[in-house]
Amino acid sequence: MVYNFLIDIKEEVVKMDFIIIAIITVILMVILAYFFGYNIKKVKQIAEDKELDELASRYPNNIEIAKAYLKKLNNQTVKIEENTDTEASLYIAVTNKISIANITNTYTRIQTIAHECLHSIQERKILLFNVIFSNLYILYFFTICILAIFKLLPNQMLYLNIYLLLSMVYYMVRIYLENDAMIKARYLAKEYMEEEKICSPDQIKKMVQGFDRINNMGIKCVNYKIFLNIMVKLLIFVLICIIR
Repeated sequence: MVYNFLIDIKEEVVKMDFIIIAIITVILMVILAYFFGYNIKKVKQIAEDKELDELASRYPNNIEIAKAYLKKLNNQTVKIEENTDTEASLYIAVTNKISIANITNTYTRIQTIAHECLHSIQERKILLFNVIFSNLYILYFFTICILAIFKLLPNQMLYLNIYLLLSMVYYMVRIYLENDAMIKARYLAKEYMEEEKICSPDQIKKMVQGFDRINNMGIKCVNYKIFLNIMVKLLIFVLICIIR
C-alpha cells in the first residue's frame, strides 16, 4: 500500500509539472503573438491593392516570370507548374519543382514567385535535410501522442524533452530557409521589374513599397507561425499527459 501511495504521489507531481508547462506555453504563445503582431488577416488586407494589382497585371504570366527569375539565378533545370486549386505556392526540393498557387490577380505574385525561385538555389543538402527531418519530426510527435493516449509511454517528461530538442532543430532549419528567401525575394523582384521596363521607375517604386509593407509584417508572422506550430503540438502532448 505504501508503494502504491508513493506511485500515486509521483504521478500527481508529474501531472502538476505538465500543468505548469501547459500554462507557461499558453502565456508564451499569447505574449509573442502580441509582440510579433501576429495578424494574418491584416497581412491579407495589406496585400489587397487594386492599383498595384493593375500594375502587376502588365507583367507576363506566372510561369514566364518564374522562368525569367530562374534564368537570372542560373538555375533553369527546375520544373514549373501552376496549381489553381491551392493558395500556397511552394518549392518541392525532392522533385525540384516549383508549384505556383492561384495568385494571378494579385501584385504579390511578383515577389511570391521570386521567393520560391530563391528556395530552388538554396543549399540542396539543407533543403533535403529539411524535408526528411520535418517528416521524422511529425512522425515522432504523432507516435508519442498515440503511445501517451494508450498509456504506453513511460517517463513522459523524457519524451517531451526530446520533442523540444527536435523542435529546436526543426525551427532553426525552417527559419533559415524561409528568412533567406523572404528577405532576398524583394530585391530579386525589384531587379526583374527594372530590367523588364514594363512599368515606370515611379510605378516600380510603388510596387516595391507594397512588398516592403507586406514583408514588415509578413516576415514576423511567418516566424511566429512556425513557433506557434511547435507550441501547439507541445500543448497537445502535455494535455494528453495530464488527462491520461
